[in-house]
Amino acid sequence: MFHLPLVEDAVALILAVLGAAGLAGLAGLMAVESFGLPPLPGEVILLFAGFLVADGAYSFAAAFLTALLGSLAGSLLAYWAGRDARGWIFPVGRAPRLPVDPQDVERLDGWFRRHGDGTVAFARLVPVVRSYVSYPAGAARMPVPKFTLFTAAGAAPFTLVLLYAGVRLGAAWNSLLPYFDYLDDAAVAAIVLIAAVLAVEWARRRSGRSRAPSAHPGAEPPA
Repeated sequence: MFHLPLVEDAVALILAVLGAAGLAGLAGLMAVESFGLPPLPGEVILLFAGFLVADGAYSFAAAFLTALLGSLAGSLLAYWAGRDARGWIFPVGRAPRLPVDPQDVERLDGWFRRHGDGTVAFARLVPVVRSYVSYPAGAARMPVPKFTLFTAAGAAPFTLVLLYAGVRLGAAWNSLLPYFDYLDDAAVAAIVLIAAVLAVEWARRRSGRSRAPSAHPGAEPPA
């Protein structure tokens, strides 16, 4: 199976931080998970936090609000990173710094204008994807209030369900980890497939433009 990072290392880090730092550690871990760098499994964070709730370390309400606020903070940081990256790639009055087709950027803008609300909310429920949807949303300059609202709308049920599962499972919380491994693998495979399709489509369009006949300097413009 393909995991980023190695599951064993990620779990060890999460357990150490939550065990030592409590709610502050939960907020920090959820912020990192939502930012996506380095990648951390939010499922593990929330399940173990739920176990700590069952163990009396803190209340369910405190864990839920802390995890949700940490998730929002990380998502907003990723949003602004995506927004700033667009400005860096397309500096005003200068050529793009990277070979990015402006038409692809326009299509991204159009997608988020039409479907951004549902895309952000739904993506927050999908393993792996939930940690990276903020970047294209920021690059497309989705309005910040709408991004924040729909990020919270997607993150809240994800957080609530996994925390509650951790509470109910107690010390056996890690019995669910193998099932999340399969979900993560499926999400990574889907991302790779989509990236491959987009790469082929981009290469096809580039090839079509390079074969298109160019107008001669002295040719009459079309009527």
